[in-house]
Amino acid sequence: MSVSIFIFFYLLQFSKYNVSAAIIGLAIVGQIMSLVYFVERTNRKLSHFLHSIRYSDFVSTFTDKGMGKSFEDLNEEFNEVIDRFKKNRAEKEEQSNYLQTVVQHVSIGIIAYTKDGKIDILNNAVKRLFRITNLRFINDLRKVKNDLPETLMSLKAGDHTLEKVFIQDEILQLMIYATEFRMRGEDYILISIQNIHTELEEKEIESWQKLIRVLTHEIMNSITPISSLASTVHEMLLHNPEDRLMLKPLDDDDLEDVDGGLRTIQSRSQGLLNFVEVYRNLTRIPKPNFRYFEVKDIFLRVEELMKAKLEKLNIKCSHKVFPESLKITADVDLIDQVIINLVLNAIDAVKDNKKPEIQIFASLNDKGRAYIDVKDNGSGIKPDILDKIFMPFFTSKKTGSGIGLSLSRQIMSLHKGSISVKSVLDEGTTFTLIF
Repeated sequence: MSVSIFIFFYLLQFSKYNVSAAIIGLAIVGQIMSLVYFVERTNRKLSHFLHSIRYSDFVSTFTDKGMGKSFEDLNEEFNEVIDRFKKNRAEKEEQSNYLQTVVQHVSIGIIAYTKDGKIDILNNAVKRLFRITNLRFINDLRKVKNDLPETLMSLKAGDHTLEKVFIQDEILQLMIYATEFRMRGEDYILISIQNIHTELEEKEIESWQKLIRVLTHEIMNSITPISSLASTVHEMLLHNPEDRLMLKPLDDDDLEDVDGGLRTIQSRSQGLLNFVEVYRNLTRIPKPNFRYFEVKDIFLRVEELMKAKLEKLNIKCSHKVFPESLKITADVDLIDQVIINLVLNAIDAVKDNKKPEIQIFASLNDKGRAYIDVKDNGSGIKPDILDKIFMPFFTSKKTGSGIGLSLSRQIMSLHKGSISVKSVLDEGTTFTLIF
């Protein structure tokens, strides 16, 4: 173009070349326009490329035919860069899908949420645990437990806590661990939730059994010689059980005192042995003999067994099974023992009511597991002792050994099930067995 400009100005010096100068001038204008178009086309192509990168539009391709090798090389580089971005995005999406699949598949509940309580990640384990379909904010967990959102929002990296919640008559002991991370310039809290109720219950039962074994062993070792010695001494002092003691150095009053004392030692020792033997039953539960049977058979047997006592106290007792043909796999004798114990407790709770009533109901819960409810309209259980009623030897009754509910929990544990309780003062109590 510079040559054309030089010729144009050269020809202007001669009037006879005016037409040639005009033609060359037009050619110069055309060259300038072509140059502007070339620059703008390059800028538009570069702008289009940067726009595609910015908005992840990796569908675009760059082609220019007849524009020369430099344009072909430029287009080839643009297309190669876009292909690289496309592959990187595909790899990230695959990795994200892989991590999402892993998170959703693990059996431990996982929730990730921002500092203001907005939930970003929620896996299926949490949905199954809390029996919910979706959560948007941590505050939505208030329907699970009223103070649970505050507990979760107060957690910081490295913190852990144990929460106890009731969900549809099932007790959950939740172990919660927390950590923090930063993503997209925002802080997140990641918590893992695991129900360890079964593990805690098994460990507690195992601890009590070990303690009882030690106590009964030591008591039996101490009491057995005493009882045996008292009996031997008594036999040595008597020719036969009806004779008086024949120790000449002792007068009649002393003989009677010795005789009474020895009898008392023997009686109390034997009573203590019997007492210990009762508590040893906690560690002697037979191995369940499982079989498949209808739940209504249990209710009919319990009703027949308790009929006289219920009629005497004028207590209304009803039972219902839905569906009526509901069956469970369990040890019939052991489950009978559990239901009888719960009904006896219910009778004791309602016997002073004006309209005493006990209801026994069996059905399937949301997880398809069979459950049995034993409900009464008695005085209820005080909140401060509600957590203690399953402890061995604990009882709030004037009479009772305090092993019935503990024994029931061990039996349910052997069935890989659970027993829980809900109670409201002056309204009643419901015990729930889940198989």
